[in-house]
Amino acid sequence: MPDIQIMPSILAADFGQLAEGCRRAEAAGADQIHVDVMDGVFVPNISFGPEAVKASVAAVSIPQNVHLMITKPQNYIQAFSEAGSDTIQIHVESRCDVQETLAVIRALGKRPAITINPETPVESIFECLENRWVDEVLVMSVHPGFGGQKYLAVAEEKIAAIRRMADWVDIAIDGGIDDVTVVPAAAAGANLFVAGSFLFKQDDMKSAVSNLRATAQEHFCKAL
Repeated sequence: MPDIQIMPSILAADFGQLAEGCRRAEAAGADQIHVDVMDGVFVPNISFGPEAVKASVAAVSIPQNVHLMITKPQNYIQAFSEAGSDTIQIHVESRCDVQETLAVIRALGKRPAITINPETPVESIFECLENRWVDEVLVMSVHPGFGGQKYLAVAEEKIAAIRRMADWVDIAIDGGIDDVTVVPAAAAGANLFVAGSFLFKQDDMKSAVSNLRATAQEHFCKAL
C-alpha cells in the first residue's frame, strides 16, 4: 500500500504569518508542506515565489511539495530547487518540453511530478508514466488558481486510470479536499492529499490531519 500523506496548502494560511502557518501544519502532523506557485498568466492569480519556499524550509523540517502553476516552468526550476523544494510539480498544459523539464528536476536531485487539470484528458500524461519520467502525479480536482473551490468528482476517473496503469506512482489530489471528499478520492487510488481551506480553518488541525489520514487509509483503492 502506498504511503498515505496529508499535505496542507499554505495558500490558505495567513500570508502575514506564513512561517507560523507552516509550523502549525508541521505540529499538526502534516507529512509535507504544499506550496502553490502562480504567475498570473497560467492561472488568473499570483501567489508565492522561491522566497516562500525558503521561508517554509527555514520554519519546518518536513518536505516542500511545490506546485508550479506557471506558463514556462523550465525558466524557474533552478530557483525553486535552490530554494529548498523537495518535489517540483509542473503542468502538462504548460509551455515547455515536459520530458526535458522533468529530467532537469530529477538531475537536480528533486522528485519530478506532472500535474493535470480537470479538463485535460488523462491520456496526456501516459507517456510520463510509461517512461517513468515522474515519481508523482498531481490530479487537480478544481480549476487551478484559487483556494476554497468545490471538489470536482471528474478527478476520480483520472486517478483510477493512473493507478491501474502505474501502481508504483504517488498520486496526489488537490482541490476541495475535506473529510467527505477524501473518501472517493482515496477509493479511486489517491494516496497524497492536498488540503488548504479545510485544514487551516480548523481549531484543532492536528485532529483534522489525523482523521483525514485515517479515513484515506480506510478507503484507499476500494473502487478499483
